[in-house]
Amino acid sequence: MTREAIRPFIAGAPVDAGDIVSIFTTDRKPPASAPPRRIALIGTYAPRKCGIATFTTDVVEQFARYNPEIGMDVYALDNAAGAPLAYDRVAQVIAQDCADDYRHAARRINESGVDAVWLQHEYGIFGGEDGAMVCDFADRLAPPLVLTLHTVLGEPSPEQERIVRHLAGRASRIMVMSRHARDLLVTRYDTDAELVEVIAHGAPDRPFGRAEAFKQRIGLGGRKVLMTFGLLGPGKGLERVIEALPAIVARHPAVVYRIVGATHPNHALSHGESYRDGLIALARELGVEQHIAWDNRFLETGELLDQLEACDIYITPYPGLQQATSGTLSYAVALGKAVVSTPYVHARELLADETGILIEPGSSAAIAEAVTALLDKPERLDRVQRRAYARGRATIWPAFAAAGERLVASAITPRTNPRPVHASGEGALTVIPGLSGVFAMSDATGMLQHAIGIVPDRRHGYCLDDNARALMLMNLAQGLAPSERARWSMTYASFVQHAWNPDLRRFRNFMNFDRTWCEASGSDDSNGRALWALGHTVENAPERDMRSWARRWFDEVHPIFMELDSPRTVAFAMLGAAAMLRVAPGHLGAKRVLDRGGALLANLLDSARRPEWGWFEAKLGYDNPRFSQALIEAGTLRRKPEWVAAGLETLAWIAAHKTSASGHFRPIGSETFGPERAHETYQKLPFDQQPLEAQAAVEAARSAYAVTRDAHWVRHARIAHDWFLGANDRGVILADLATGRCRDGVTRRGANENCGAESILAFQLAHYSMLALWGAAHGAADRPGEARESGMDIIGQQPAVKPLAHS
Repeated sequence: MTREAIRPFIAGAPVDAGDIVSIFTTDRKPPASAPPRRIALIGTYAPRKCGIATFTTDVVEQFARYNPEIGMDVYALDNAAGAPLAYDRVAQVIAQDCADDYRHAARRINESGVDAVWLQHEYGIFGGEDGAMVCDFADRLAPPLVLTLHTVLGEPSPEQERIVRHLAGRASRIMVMSRHARDLLVTRYDTDAELVEVIAHGAPDRPFGRAEAFKQRIGLGGRKVLMTFGLLGPGKGLERVIEALPAIVARHPAVVYRIVGATHPNHALSHGESYRDGLIALARELGVEQHIAWDNRFLETGELLDQLEACDIYITPYPGLQQATSGTLSYAVALGKAVVSTPYVHARELLADETGILIEPGSSAAIAEAVTALLDKPERLDRVQRRAYARGRATIWPAFAAAGERLVASAITPRTNPRPVHASGEGALTVIPGLSGVFAMSDATGMLQHAIGIVPDRRHGYCLDDNARALMLMNLAQGLAPSERARWSMTYASFVQHAWNPDLRRFRNFMNFDRTWCEASGSDDSNGRALWALGHTVENAPERDMRSWARRWFDEVHPIFMELDSPRTVAFAMLGAAAMLRVAPGHLGAKRVLDRGGALLANLLDSARRPEWGWFEAKLGYDNPRFSQALIEAGTLRRKPEWVAAGLETLAWIAAHKTSASGHFRPIGSETFGPERAHETYQKLPFDQQPLEAQAAVEAARSAYAVTRDAHWVRHARIAHDWFLGANDRGVILADLATGRCRDGVTRRGANENCGAESILAFQLAHYSMLALWGAAHGAADRPGEARESGMDIIGQQPAVKPLAHS
């Protein structure tokens, strides 16, 4: 079958964008009154000294005061430079340059049950070029994302633009602090205007007209006080104010200019106090050093407000006009201070209508003229101050808290028609499912088979199949602490090991809850899956000792597969042997399993195929794509191009029969499995649909893409993956990314509400496979740090194996 013949079967219609919705709340009716909510708040945080940290800390404090029904879990971004900081009452500290910290935080957030994530964005607070590590972090977050953009650049670099577009494409709601920023997002970054909310920076609510009392506190009673606050460094424009002082002092000798703030930590790290020293030297040269008061500290909010109250005129001489917001500008206006400022975005909007004085950038003469004009006419100074105080009433914290509550509520309001998770084409596939659903089904023995709803059903005990799959998941799972991974890997591996019956040289499958075996020998298929899990562990387990253990058992048991002929058993064993051969190219036993199995499947296909029936058997059963996947991987490794071709052709055939007319995935219904239905297509019996088939479709498509690099296999994997997320015959969401659980399938009346081990593991493994395939197809298979943790590649999780590389 040619590629053009295959194309209609696998292209599939793209799935609409949408939010991730928990399967446990989708169908609930909203209560009469809003329940308490909890959000994860991400940003820099006190005691870190920067504007975003001050804002994030203010948000926590003001929400606690005005919106106590909304709890906040703070995830504090930390810069390792300088002395370690002691954070108080935070859920986690994220080292801004550590990829592992972002992954662990994302997993923790996803499993914490928060209703939304509120992320503060500024380029400099995240790791990577222009803070690019925030993109991968946002991809992994399952709850709705509320995004605050503190800076929206009109002339961004290509990387800066990519980052904002990436984040905006994943956000449920976006907050900016100026109308200009909103307009830029819509026109420059193509953001949906309905997503963007303008909420002015919050500010304190204090009485007007107390300047003289606060001047007395700092020993400046009777003086006219100018002030600038912030982290000092080149680009603040303070030189222009100092240059303006001689003209100001000539007319008003009692003026003092207070420069408050520490040197920016990044500048201090590389240049020390050179910038401040230069300013001091300039003041001395101009003869105004006695009119400048230095306070070389970054002030906590309360003290900052007190010092702002002690000034008459607040000056922000910033030369950079793209600065979107200034928290201290908001504070100064709300406290009723006359402001002289360059016309950067925030100042233009906040100081409009004579609320303050705007001056041309970089002009000391303009600063001198504006300041002296105010000081020359006290009545004008008073009018400007009163206008500023009146304008600030719209930005005080009660108003901000009310607007913030509405913003968060609009993001987490359940949608009546939830859609799959692909936010904007290339994004949300990187979300890591939680593991709490897996571990809730597990105990010290292993993973239990079945559940009633989400509660494990002990009556049915355990089985080898599920524990083999669970071991495979532990090989791949991201965001796990090493001790946690070791604990559960040992549990599931121990079950596999204990299942071996040395007398019969077969694995047992079913075990009662009391740890008694139900049988002396399990099904051939369960034995094949056990070998697959062993090979998978040799290839993918992060721990060397676990890989050695799996190699020992693989060598012990692989000979039995020279005697077993059940097609699925053979296919499962071949997948395990292929995994072994990718890391041990000379392994003779793995070669024998592949050679025998490949010949058996090729002969089976030749004998069963008909002009209208391009399959290995006369009926369709479960895990069908594994036949094709096994042939593709065996042919690649054993230099058998005819096996690869047969695998691709049959996979295209089964893909066509599992794609509905509307383009969504339709698995083989389990009702097809019973009586012999020779050469009967399964569409007449589409139910019940089970997660195992969707998993197999994703993983087989991944193997096909590895040898063809044909993007159509990526699309087919996507529609199979989307089946878990609502793109199915009943439009029901089966998988819950927060907990990692998955319903047991689609029935005629909707979802099977039970969450058994097979379904949970099928979703988990399919999702990790889709993640790896999506990354490979979009050139992001190896994110920074990720290859070291899980070794993601297209088929296996070890470094890439080139087609036809081994003999």
